[in-house]
Formats: sequence, C-alpha cells, structure tokens
Amino acid sequence: MRLYMPVEVFEETDAVRNHPEVFQRAGHHALIVTGRHSSRVNGSLQDVQDTLDSLGIQVTLFDSVRENPSVDSVLEAAKFGLTEGADFVIGIGGGSPMDAAKAVSLMMAHPAWDTSYLYQKNQDNSHLPLVLIPTTCGTGSEVTAVTILTRKSGDQWLKGSTPYRIFADAALVDGKYLASASMKVLRNTAVDALGHLWESALNRDASAYSRMLAEEGLRIWKKNKDLLLKKPEMLTEEERLSLMHASSLGGMSIAQTGTAIPHALSYTVTTDAGIPHGRAIGYFEAGYLSKAEAGERKHLLEAAGFSSLEDYENFYRDVCEMDELPAELLEKAVEAVWNNPDKIRKAPYDLDRQSLMEIAFWKMDR
Repeated sequence: MRLYMPVEVFEETDAVRNHPEVFQRAGHHALIVTGRHSSRVNGSLQDVQDTLDSLGIQVTLFDSVRENPSVDSVLEAAKFGLTEGADFVIGIGGGSPMDAAKAVSLMMAHPAWDTSYLYQKNQDNSHLPLVLIPTTCGTGSEVTAVTILTRKSGDQWLKGSTPYRIFADAALVDGKYLASASMKVLRNTAVDALGHLWESALNRDASAYSRMLAEEGLRIWKKNKDLLLKKPEMLTEEERLSLMHASSLGGMSIAQTGTAIPHALSYTVTTDAGIPHGRAIGYFEAGYLSKAEAGERKHLLEAAGFSSLEDYENFYRDVCEMDELPAELLEKAVEAVWNNPDKIRKAPYDLDRQSLMEIAFWKMDR
C-alpha cells in the first residue's frame, strides 16, 4: 500500500499573498499560463502579479488557454516561455489552464520535443518548477499528476490523459476566487469533484489511504451540497473555502487511484457535443454506482447526502439541467471506453460490454 502526495498545499484566504516564498524558491522568471478572462475577473491574476512584482520576479503572461486545451496550444505556450527566458511556470484557473501548465512545464524542460512526445510512454518526466492556483471547485488538478489534453486524430478530436505524472511543487488554494464564478461554473465543477470522490472510492486501485481521502472529501462535499443551490455571491468566505477543500480532497483521491468509467465515457461527450466536463461526468455517475454491490452503493450515496440513485438524479437534474444524451453519442462513448482496457479495469466489479452499455444508457432505461 502506497500514498504519494508530494504537492505542498496552502489552503487559506489570501494564500498567494501570504506565501511569497513559494515563488521565490521556484525561480526568477515566471511564465503564467491562464485563460483570457476569469483569472482577471476573480482577482487571482492580479494577486499573483502583485506578489511577483514585490519579489522582483519577472513575468511573462500566456493567457490564451481555452477549455479542453490542445497539444498545439501547449507547444505554443512552451515556445513562448522559452523565447522570453522563463524558468518556472504558474498555472491559474480551472482544470484546463492547470493541465496546460503541467504540460508546458514538461515541454519547456525538453525544448527539442514536438507534440508527438506528449503521448509517448517511458520518456523523461522532468519538468520546470510548477505552481498551481485553482479558481474553480472541481478539478483538483492542483494536487494530481494527471494532464488531460485534446489532440486531432484524422478528422476527430480526442480527449485523454498523457502518460506523464507531473505534480506541482506547490498549490495555493483560496476560496475567494469563487466569488465571481457563475452559478453554472460553480455547480458543474462541484459535480466534477463529487465524481472524483465516488470514482476513487469505487475503484479497483482503491486503498486504505485513498479511501481515507475520499471519505473525508465526501463528508465535506455532503456538508456543502445545499450551497450549490445558492448564488456564488451569497456564499461566505468559509463556505467558499470549504468547497475548494472538497475539490482538493477529490484531487488527492484520484491522484492515488485514477478516475473510472464515468470520466472515460464523458470525454467523447465533451469533445463531440461540447458539454462541459463536470456536467458530462455527472451524467454517468448513477449508472456507474448502479453496478456496485448494494451495501457499497448505499454507503457512497449516503456519504454524499443522497438517499438513493433517484435522489442523486433529481439533484443532478436541478443543478446541471442536463437532458438525455442522443443514443448515437452514447454508443460512440461506449465504443471508445470498451477499447481502453486500462480504464475498464478500474471498475471493481466485472464489466462486460453489455454492462458498460447499461451504465451509459442508465437514464434512458428508467
């Protein structure tokens, strides 16, 4: 049994301004990797820039990361950072900017690489120093080693993780950045966090340590469940930080086990239908739990504050406003997962093709 969680986490209000030493020891010239808008609106980018300015650390800004970042955008950012002379990377935002920052830190350490190396196994895992700052309450990417990117294969976009394990050196977690989030973003990302906790607990690779993290995460998530029916600006500082706490625990959980079937099914739904990550994952959670042993299913539902699968479905419908997906899209998602034996083995129960179809089509079968 093994627990490996090398990220130094600071979780508090004003974490960025309170811990300048994180940046001081990272380097002298930061490449900030973020999106175009949200980090400016929520104040996270300003916090980082002010702190770096006070330390005399040079800043280069790459603010062109989009949702579901592509390998091409990663290479563009890495080349830009190298040209400007950056020696460490800061990722600010939700899962997309943080995952992009991980891959950028890897590519900057290997300037001769092209995008083909991002999916080659058994390559050098070294990367530039990396600091991650989450601004949503779902991905947990600040404490995972996984990097999810999209790439073109023929005329299709494929979404999936790279084979590299890239942990940040430090994560600065601050709930105040949720204050300006939309209700949709808050809900979608919190459902993503729930998926991480459930899929880590109901996982062939689960251990006593990973279950400890998932159980605590579910306890916190249950306490926060009703907050998802509020508007973000109505939340207290303590409530926002608690939402972030549940998200980071979800990230720590899947850092030990990886995600399972709902995440795998969701990738096709996101790339082909443009449905946000959290909403896509939440769609498949009831079907995944339905195949678990009855006692385990009951425990996991109750740990998150639900009395039954139908109770969860009603909650999901209220917060994510998701209709049934087309059968053709679900069949394509099943085909993609069925051809991924590494993901199939994550289910702690026997999973044949028919069972996978039943998970994907659970809503239609009610």
